[in-house]
Amino acid sequence: MKPESREQILDGCVCFTDWSLEMTCPPLRGMAPFLVFWLAVCLGGTGAVDRGNFKTCDQSAFCKRQRALKPGESPYRALLETMELTNTRLTLQLINDNNKVRLLLELYRLQGNITRVKINELKPLKPRYEVPDVLVREPPTEPMSLLSQDDNGVVLSLGVESQRVIVSARPFRLDIMEGRDVLMSLNSRGLLVFEHLRMRKDTQAEPEAENKEEADPAAQAETTKEEEKVEEGMWEETFKSHADSKPNGPSAISLDFSLPGVEHVYGIPEHADTLRLKTTENGDPYRLYNLDVFQYELYNPMALYGAVPVMLAHNSQRTTGIFWLNAAETWVDISSNTAGKTVFGKMLDYVQGSSETPQTDVRWISESGIIDVFIMLGPTPKDVFSQYASLTGTQSFPPLAALGYHQCRWNYNDQEDVRSVDAGFDEHDIPYDFIWLDIEHTDGKRYFTWDPHKFATPKEMLQGLQEKKRKMVAIVDPHIKVDTNYKIHNEIRTRDFYIKNKDGADYEGWCWPGSAGYPDFTRADMRAWWASMFAYDQYEGSMENLYTWNDMNEPSVFNGPEVTMHKDAVHGAWEHRDVHNLYGFYVQMATAEGLIQRSGGVERPFVLTRAFFAGSQRYGAVWTGDNAAEWDHLKVSIPMCLSLGLVGISFCGADVGGFFKSPSTELLVRWYQTGAYQPFFRAHAHLDTPRREPWLFGPENTALIREAVRQRYTFLPYWYQQFYHTFLTGEPVMRPLWVEYPQDPATFAVDDEFLIGQDLLVHPVTEEGARGVTAYLPGKDEVWFDIHTFQKHNGAQSLYIPVTMSSIPVFQRGGSIIPRKLRVRRSSTCMEHDPYTLYVALNTQGELYIDDGHTFNYERKEFIHRRLSYANNVLSSVNLAPDAQFTAKSWIERVVIVGASKPSKVVLKTAARHELGGRLERETRVRTEMGEGKERTTEWEEMDLGRNHHKALMKHYNTQHEDKVADPTQFSSSHSQTHGYLSVDLSHFSDVSLS
Repeated sequence: MKPESREQILDGCVCFTDWSLEMTCPPLRGMAPFLVFWLAVCLGGTGAVDRGNFKTCDQSAFCKRQRALKPGESPYRALLETMELTNTRLTLQLINDNNKVRLLLELYRLQGNITRVKINELKPLKPRYEVPDVLVREPPTEPMSLLSQDDNGVVLSLGVESQRVIVSARPFRLDIMEGRDVLMSLNSRGLLVFEHLRMRKDTQAEPEAENKEEADPAAQAETTKEEEKVEEGMWEETFKSHADSKPNGPSAISLDFSLPGVEHVYGIPEHADTLRLKTTENGDPYRLYNLDVFQYELYNPMALYGAVPVMLAHNSQRTTGIFWLNAAETWVDISSNTAGKTVFGKMLDYVQGSSETPQTDVRWISESGIIDVFIMLGPTPKDVFSQYASLTGTQSFPPLAALGYHQCRWNYNDQEDVRSVDAGFDEHDIPYDFIWLDIEHTDGKRYFTWDPHKFATPKEMLQGLQEKKRKMVAIVDPHIKVDTNYKIHNEIRTRDFYIKNKDGADYEGWCWPGSAGYPDFTRADMRAWWASMFAYDQYEGSMENLYTWNDMNEPSVFNGPEVTMHKDAVHGAWEHRDVHNLYGFYVQMATAEGLIQRSGGVERPFVLTRAFFAGSQRYGAVWTGDNAAEWDHLKVSIPMCLSLGLVGISFCGADVGGFFKSPSTELLVRWYQTGAYQPFFRAHAHLDTPRREPWLFGPENTALIREAVRQRYTFLPYWYQQFYHTFLTGEPVMRPLWVEYPQDPATFAVDDEFLIGQDLLVHPVTEEGARGVTAYLPGKDEVWFDIHTFQKHNGAQSLYIPVTMSSIPVFQRGGSIIPRKLRVRRSSTCMEHDPYTLYVALNTQGELYIDDGHTFNYERKEFIHRRLSYANNVLSSVNLAPDAQFTAKSWIERVVIVGASKPSKVVLKTAARHELGGRLERETRVRTEMGEGKERTTEWEEMDLGRNHHKALMKHYNTQHEDKVADPTQFSSSHSQTHGYLSVDLSHFSDVSLS
């Protein structure tokens, strides 16, 4: 969000103190000009978040109420006589002995080593919300079998080795075991709470007739006893001047999970905090509630823009996961019996033979809905990623250009400004793929429109970018200006698509346009209509190289409670409190579908969202929101993106340079160097900051930024390959070290460095004035090569690395092959047909994936996917997709063997086993670039397989064989024959022998 209008509204500047919908201020039609006046009056500095605008647990009635309940014996017991076991499901009633309300427990064993636990009211007064659309399908089940049963409980087999679940009756408790080990316990601390829906004593309203008839009279008679104690906030809650009516009364749910042997838990983004989650006993729990937080604070559990209720637990033996499928406001408490112990204290426990097993306890508390939890039992990190992906899907496979560099600002002023910035990149030889337009490009904050004066001919602007093979992103926010002269507003109102307030009228709040309505994206028909608005004949001025940014979709309501929508707003049959964290998920879903539909289903979309939920990975990218130009914000971007990757959202980045404030040149350069190695690479800046295009900080800094961006572009083949891999598997692109080295405790809390895939390790420089960094190189049997110097380092060590302003410490894992493109051009599309260089590090293997880079044709098997292996001095290639067909105009130009001794010759074999060879007359440790005559001493050997070299060597070859050989401009999975040159065509290429 752009704070000066929003934040100072919250501070009460001019007349906007504690705005409510009933406030008395200028008339609606005069509001937008008034905001402009207000901006002029109120601009002045941007401080940190005003915590008073956002709730603590004590200010959230249900959190305070549930947290007041301390561990002890649970009032719930299992009624074993009600148990029913089918081939796929166990059902069992639970009863609260304090109020006699009955619950229904459902237990499922799912494919892939997942256990699902659902708890709902047996006979609710009205249906309780169950989250739709997040799961990619109804999860397939596997059979469970009864192992034993007595008066104390039942034991069920989970079918995986010796895994079983024990259901204890009094008090109710679930234990999941493997052999003699307890993997996880539910309700072991007695913190299960399920507040049932009820009628208020002072109302005469009757339950719906259908439910009334179904209700059990005996149970109803018993439940009259339970109107124990009416606590503050149960039926109505006030925060600042905002009232929240609760017609169904208290409806919170809570459940505790115990994790024996676990000291490290991760996930539950979004929080500006360390990768390893902290204990919360001495402060607030971690909060999951999508909010527009102005210049957020670091290293605390406050809610931010997105919420993914997924936690991973890890120790050196096992990784497990908990997916709490609930879209309401949620708080997560974490405690540990080893929290606060020093290393010395832990050693003392060991020496003294302390028998206390480390344990982490987690408690989830949600305001409404049901308990629907998926327990992912691993046992490896990659198993958990696969299990979660089977539930919510994998990261969408982005167009290749989206992995390039993005240039953004609030706002580029007009078409001439766009043209000038675009030309500046060419003048300074810095590649980029996307330029972005923020809210000022529209006609008066009316989305799907263009300012008629500043952007009078948008197609001409887009065509100019397209001619350079570049693209644009324009913002489309979900708050719609209330204006009868605005087509989008009129259609939404006519179709009755707006969210309603508690009284049934269209909900209106204040955002950038002034008075705004909020479309109900929870409705499939609304989403379909929204998608249709991206058609070229609807979105005037749009072209195929225009993509979309969804901001403010928490949703942000400047005059709402906590800068968001009132919880008693209505989405059909549901209150906003039930669906809040889904709103941004649905906005991005509808937008992505619109971009797909406009191309007839051919082109992949690119959509950036600020708000997100579980499953958002299926629809595009996210960023870490409105950060600041401060060193700590640079540092925290790493654990923030690592946390998102662990829960499926790999396409993550942070605003390079910081959105608020102005970075020093050192900070800006270091941020470019860091961002170049994070998945989403975009610079963005606030309206009130000085311009900061990369060439505005002097020639020396321009050169440093240029080099960082160009490094990004050389690695695009590897980035693209990693995104294809995460699309297939759900494994994060940017990942913590412990994911690849799960038995090394030294990696468990590392969050100042990371891996890209499994083969690149990055330790950005994030300290001001740094002259060196200490990187941990994992793997007892690994070796790592500096990608710049090719110096070799052994794994399992902390390595001090001296740095200068040009340094970006990056290492390639020994045993890997990384494809790169070394001819950097003005955009990724310009590099499409350029040749590849393979960087081969010792005896190893890697992959090469190629498709057209922008369509869904890969789903029709139109791609090349090869496994590359280097062993015993032979580089070989195997087709991983024999049924795939694709032709590209690229070739392998060069192979760089890192860490190898000098060979005497190189032999290239085609699939037909014909050989092409030549002697290498170079001295050891000397590299010669063919055709360039440049030599320098290095620690490695390069074999140049360039086209000129091929041509020279093939003259003799074709006098011996009459076969025609593939054109070096062709890089194909099918034979292509012409002139008598040899390209390293992956459909022919069998191996390169080095001897």
